[in-house]
Amino acid sequence: MTVVKDQPHSPLNFVVMWWKVLAIWLLCMVGAIANGSLRQFVLNPAIGAAWGHVLSTFLLAIIILGITWATIRWMGPADARQAWAMGTAWLLMTLVFEFGMGRFISHLSWTEMFADYNLLKGRVWVFIPIITFMAPWWMARMRGLFH
Repeated sequence: MTVVKDQPHSPLNFVVMWWKVLAIWLLCMVGAIANGSLRQFVLNPAIGAAWGHVLSTFLLAIIILGITWATIRWMGPADARQAWAMGTAWLLMTLVFEFGMGRFISHLSWTEMFADYNLLKGRVWVFIPIITFMAPWWMARMRGLFH
């Protein structure tokens, strides 16, 4: 499969781009799992669960943005619309992964899972889905792929 550089909207380029989007999302998930382990085994014992949650959320946002910044040219969105579509796909895959793992693997209740999204209780996890959604568009703009 050869990507046609002068035809960014060609069907072949479109298919290749989506495989790359999936691969980078999987890389972000590896980063997220490593971050969760760091929070559970290092941050929470050292600084407590509340601050561990906040710091871990910040670190994961940096991980997602860093991976996206480093790979956005390779993923190759042709325009802002494709970058937003990438972010939408990442958001949906992330939520399915997060709530699927929480519900079916960890056997958490919906109340327990949604507790991480309660800003009024100092839970800042809601910023991760927002960053995940915005990262492809934001990093593509920062890298000058489109205006």
